[in-house]
Amino acid sequence: MNPPCARCGKIVYPTEKVSCLDKNWHKGCFHCEVCKMTLNMKNYKGYDKKPYCNAHYPKTSFTIVTDTPENLRLRQQSELQSQVKYKKDFEESKGRGVSMMTDTPEMQRLRRTQEQISNAKYHEDFERTRGRGFTPGLDDPSMERYQRANQMMGEAAYAKGIHPQAVVSVPLQRVYRALYDYAAQDHDEVSFRDGDVIVNAQPIDEGWMYGTVQRTGKSGMLPANYVECCN
Repeated sequence: MNPPCARCGKIVYPTEKVSCLDKNWHKGCFHCEVCKMTLNMKNYKGYDKKPYCNAHYPKTSFTIVTDTPENLRLRQQSELQSQVKYKKDFEESKGRGVSMMTDTPEMQRLRRTQEQISNAKYHEDFERTRGRGFTPGLDDPSMERYQRANQMMGEAAYAKGIHPQAVVSVPLQRVYRALYDYAAQDHDEVSFRDGDVIVNAQPIDEGWMYGTVQRTGKSGMLPANYVECCN
């Protein structure tokens, strides 16, 4: 028995039948739902079991979720869970031999000393690469300041009851460049933009590092996979 046309309801004979979208159509009835342009098996687009041309194919849209009190509560709960996970990972990293010392006036002074040493070492290396014959050694003033800063940081850590071997020594200058924008998620993190220069970087664990954003002058923790080393 010949089936009816999905468009006009009349009988569709085999010579004029188009079987598509689980329905049967007359060749002339198989057209766009909007502009009525006749379609074929090569140029149609199906949506909700109806044929459309490429220009009038329904575009899918995303639903914007309203900031209702319930949604705000769920968002805050999600943020709290993220912070708890971050704190847990941070505490575990401390157990692997990495300690972040309290930001006391003594630590601030040591950080400034570290920045001065790092900047001096960076400029000395730069001059050496320009072929001026500079050869750094253990007797250079910059290396003496470097060793003295490490010693002072170890003494401060010992006074606070932190084992000296657990303290990260003052590294030489490492410069990184941000690959993406990042907004700080906690008070001890730092925000930056794509292309920002990160100086005084200190690796914390496989996923985090500590550094200073040169553009803003602010220091804090940042995700290591958001930056790349420049030197």
